[in-house]
Amino acid sequence: MSGIPERLVAFADSLADASRPLALRHWRRTRDFDRKADESPVTVADRAIEKTLRDLIEHHYPDHGIAGEEFGGLRTDARHVWSIDPIDGTRAFVSGSPLFGTLIALVRDGVPILGIIDIPALDERWRGAGDGPATLNGTPVGTRRPRSLGDAILGSTSPLMFTDTDTATLAPVRERVGMQIFGGDCYLYGLLALGTIDLVIEAGLSDYDYLAGAALIHAAGGIMTDWQGRPLGIGTSDRVVAAGDPAVHAEVISLLGGAAAHDG
Repeated sequence: MSGIPERLVAFADSLADASRPLALRHWRRTRDFDRKADESPVTVADRAIEKTLRDLIEHHYPDHGIAGEEFGGLRTDARHVWSIDPIDGTRAFVSGSPLFGTLIALVRDGVPILGIIDIPALDERWRGAGDGPATLNGTPVGTRRPRSLGDAILGSTSPLMFTDTDTATLAPVRERVGMQIFGGDCYLYGLLALGTIDLVIEAGLSDYDYLAGAALIHAAGGIMTDWQGRPLGIGTSDRVVAAGDPAVHAEVISLLGGAAAHDG
């Protein structure tokens, strides 16, 4: 686990254990949701899960920070900060799709070192800590090395997440990849860690959307950065590139050379 105490890994698993029944209690049983200021949906499950996880962290690690989607930041200047997205893929959750998940990440000294992507409806849990190995339900998994960018499968949640400028910037990548798929939210990071897809490119995100994925993909043998190739942490870019093969990642970052103009 590359210097990550086993007790922290076990605690992260216990947080996922606590969140799963809360998510399943409401999944396919309610379509009620509110709209936040940014027009994104939020449900009673989002709030219940985050409150439960925050209470557990406060009880067991009162000196750790917390950065959650629904209730904001607490002690985010601490050495250890837990990042929580209680329901990633709320639209999927509300519509009855199983492709939603709870994201739990531990950031140490600004670096995501531990990540869990829990998919309650499919009974799947990806976990990555330090240099790995990453696991799916306890079985080691790893990214694949495509022969070239032309052999790579690229995943993104939705074409609607990209601005017109983003779309133009992405065009050289899309023209070269072998296939592009849409849909999946955090599930795409799990597929990348599993080696069934090769790239994930997203935009319009917050840090809680990608920190768990960043730790997972690192443990699986891949790399995840912003569109300029910079490391990810609390409060970094809203645009990310994840790749199973560092060489493919470098090629994609080169093709996204105009991205610097977008991060003000």
